[in-house]
Amino acid sequence: MKLANRVVLVTGAGSVAPGWGIGKACSVTYARAGARVVAVDISAEAARETATIIQAEGGQCMPLQADVADPAAVCAIVDEVRQHWGSINVLHHNVGIGKVGGPTDITFEDWQQVQSVNVDSLFHLSRAVLPDMRRQQHGVILATSSVAGIRYVGYPHLAYSVTKAATIHFIKMLALEHAGQGIRCNSILAGLIDTPRIAQTVARQFADDLDAARAARARQVPMQKMGTAWDIANAALFLSSDEAGYITGTELVIDGGLTAKYA
Repeated sequence: MKLANRVVLVTGAGSVAPGWGIGKACSVTYARAGARVVAVDISAEAARETATIIQAEGGQCMPLQADVADPAAVCAIVDEVRQHWGSINVLHHNVGIGKVGGPTDITFEDWQQVQSVNVDSLFHLSRAVLPDMRRQQHGVILATSSVAGIRYVGYPHLAYSVTKAATIHFIKMLALEHAGQGIRCNSILAGLIDTPRIAQTVARQFADDLDAARAARARQVPMQKMGTAWDIANAALFLSSDEAGYITGTELVIDGGLTAKYA
């Protein structure tokens, strides 16, 4: 029970379709490690589904609906958690949207929306939880970023890639600022992960042929397979636990060797 009695807030804690998204798998994994999980999602139904799974296994989960790009909504959920369970010990920022295309393909409104959801939300959440973490001289902030933040992944995904690069540096800056206060901050750089979102986004690059999309992505990876949400969840559990007590300000790449190869 690595996280016994700790309060872990996960954003993007549901799945967009049946199956295991990263936030859903992470939430369940945290609960299995003894954490009291706050499952936040823009979809109330998705948050409740994650909570139902956790509660059916005997765990504790508070499902909350919120748009974490809205600073008022972020303050409201953090206040609600404080009232029920006290301060938040672990924040796992796990939200991300994208819009395929470059500057001539997407609108400025598209660009702003991706920035707001992917980066501004991390600012709002960090601002809300850091005062408690500083007072207790202990805390973890973890962000799900992407290898798209450090390299081209095969198709134009400018807004998403730039915001994931920003997430990496944001977390690094937080880590250095708060390293002396017992607060650790790290990023997970997810590679090509097989989640329900594949059908809604990546498959469009393959004429909506999901099998073709999965096969093409698997061929890109040296291990010849995509990762799963559980691969990310297991790493997130480690980074959130005291076993990773000397790890801060860095990035853990989970990509089956993708970024290590030349082309």
